Amino acid sequence: MRMEESPQEPSPQADRDQAWQRLTAYSYLSTPERLDYVAIMRVFCGTLLADLSVPDVLAQLTDSDSSAAQLSAETLTDRLERLVNWGNLLRSSHTVKASSITEYQRARSRYQLTKLGERIQRDADEVLLGADAAREVSSELLALVERGLRELAHLVQGPGEMAPQDALERVSTLFVQFAEFADSVRDFYAYLGQVLARYDLDSAEYQGFKELLLDYVEAITEEVTFRAPRIAAVLSSLWPQLPDLLARLDAHARGLAGTSLALAGQPEVRVQRSRGREMADWEGLRGWFTDVDGQGSQVDQLRDATLRALQSLLANAKRMLRSASGEMSRRKDLLRLARWFDEAAPDDAHDIAVAAFGLYSARHLGVPPATDELVPAYTSWWTGPVVEVPVALRERGSRAQRGRASAVEDHSQQKQRLQQAARDRAAARRAAADELRSASGRFAQVKLTSAALALLLELLATALGNAQLRRIADPETGQTDAFTVDAAYSEDAELGIGLTVRHLAGAQTALHSVDGELLLDELELSVETLATTDGAAKGAADSRSGGAADSTGGGATEGATEASMRKVSAS
Repeated sequence: MRMEESPQEPSPQADRDQAWQRLTAYSYLSTPERLDYVAIMRVFCGTLLADLSVPDVLAQLTDSDSSAAQLSAETLTDRLERLVNWGNLLRSSHTVKASSITEYQRARSRYQLTKLGERIQRDADEVLLGADAAREVSSELLALVERGLRELAHLVQGPGEMAPQDALERVSTLFVQFAEFADSVRDFYAYLGQVLARYDLDSAEYQGFKELLLDYVEAITEEVTFRAPRIAAVLSSLWPQLPDLLARLDAHARGLAGTSLALAGQPEVRVQRSRGREMADWEGLRGWFTDVDGQGSQVDQLRDATLRALQSLLANAKRMLRSASGEMSRRKDLLRLARWFDEAAPDDAHDIAVAAFGLYSARHLGVPPATDELVPAYTSWWTGPVVEVPVALRERGSRAQRGRASAVEDHSQQKQRLQQAARDRAAARRAAADELRSASGRFAQVKLTSAALALLLELLATALGNAQLRRIADPETGQTDAFTVDAAYSEDAELGIGLTVRHLAGAQTALHSVDGELLLDELELSVETLATTDGAAKGAADSRSGGAADSTGGGATEGATEASMRKVSAS
């Protein structure tokens, strides 16, 4: 079945607007007052082509046992106007006959049902009445479909003139039977999938589930497997004659598509043909029993669904066997815990949660956020970031890892980058050391780079940290309250560079660099190259110690002190 195309193709924007308008008609099913709206729509669906006023609807609601029976006239009027805005009702254009002004004011607003509103309410009632029920599969209709196809093929391919009315009745009956069978199959397997999702079946439920699968589902599958090839063969033999058959049926009875050219010519009016009157209906029938597009037929999908159901039955059987041996299931304990939660007061429920799961209530629970995501304490759990739950834990309730272990991550490129960075830093320090050697003794005339200044400050800080204070006597008073700094020394054996810092009264050393200038008061700096042998290093240290001796005859002692200081610095 399909919709006939209108003479003027609607634009994509018009299609979207129409789809939006149709979906808006479902709004009354999701409002907080949905039960009132459903009761009102049932009043209108109980009539055929009748318009009702507010007093009429109010009288019928009062006689019912729904929650809308207590609505006032003003509230009911508001509900009806909302249904008009959503597209479920229409304002009636019938003439109002009233004997008084009061009666006219009460009855002037009359409403009637739209086709879309009637269809939505009918589907809603069907869902409310039997959504959770297990619908029986009308497998006997499959035999009637096969018989109807054979009789139709014999009528079309046989000798003599075919009676169009007889063929039309057979086609209509055939598609009504097939539609009922296909709908029952879809509903039953949807219910079956709902049962398969359960992992808490007890022994009695499992026994009923087993009988359902092994007996009922097997009978359905065998019936479909037996009838499907026969129906496919009849359709193959009938297929070449279908275009001529449909043309003769249209010539005999066009229905709404041929009764009024004015109706069919309006772009906003579309006619829905009866089942079996279009080639698309027959293609859908053949696709149910035959694989025509390489995606598999509905019969193949039926077999696959039955196989998955049997596998789920086997999984439940294994679970029950393990639970019987005390290996896995804690179903009874969990049910008892759930009953405790259901019967407990809010404060007691928090205590039970702490005792059962080792967790405090949500008011005191805190989970450390990720390092790059800070969540304030006042953030609601409803709007806060979600927690990623592993698939195995979410679907199977198991933390066990499945599949192959992941390969060891290769860090060779990262190691190469780190090694190259270390080599670059070492080369930069060597270049800075060479720059300091060349600038030694003439710091006031050169401008140091940032790396050279940083190395010089590093050596200077170490040298000053290794320096020692020495008392000196005042020449005029003879007192020894003043202090001076002995020659300080530091070195970097890896770079082969050393720095000697001497205290000279009135001296000033200026260091110029690209980062700025540094003035050192009463300090003199001397950068030296370290000797390559221990003897040379010792000789250089002795010469530096001798130069630092004072005139009081304490040179040897001070030289030993400086040697020990340099030894500590070098280590």
